[in-house]
Amino acid sequence: MSNSNYVLVLFYSRHGSIAEMAKFIARGVNKVTKMDVKIRQVPDVSDTTTIASPAVPDEGAPYCTLEELANCSALAMGSPSYFGSMAAPLKHFIDQTSTLWLTGRLIDKPACGFTSASTMHGGQEQCLHSMMTPLLHHGMVWVGLPYKNKALISTTSGGTPYGASHLANSTNDTTLTEDEKALCEAQGQRIAEMALKLQ
Repeated sequence: MSNSNYVLVLFYSRHGSIAEMAKFIARGVNKVTKMDVKIRQVPDVSDTTTIASPAVPDEGAPYCTLEELANCSALAMGSPSYFGSMAAPLKHFIDQTSTLWLTGRLIDKPACGFTSASTMHGGQEQCLHSMMTPLLHHGMVWVGLPYKNKALISTTSGGTPYGASHLANSTNDTTLTEDEKALCEAQGQRIAEMALKLQ
């Protein structure tokens, strides 16, 4: 049964790790009654910032529309960490949201982030901060991961209090550890619960 409350899981994934994390974020959202989930991605951009992908993706989640972002109850945004920042395709999408900023459509809605990098100190936390900044400008409420999640303490792979993360030892490594899966699910559940509380 569908309702108007949904968490938008919005991401860009180049090698598959972020897409895999999005599935576990969605699993966490699905643990919360009265909340649906929409998984959406953004298209690649060319070096001249024009859309470099077909209107419909060849595989995976559909591309996100501004209306889907405007109407969400909460946002979980994911990107690989590129030099400590979100990937250009996701930034390009966010840069198109001025009309939502002008009309205040995202004010007081909860948001969180998730990321992946190929080294332990590959900029995961800084990437989460880069995603946080424009969302704070939109008036969104950032929701991190509290340390009540024991996997955040025991993990030797991904996981931060700023949002879920994945340590991909190679570009083809999309397998999440059990701790990373648990933290993604915890983040999805928490953002859904916060959306209901903030309503």
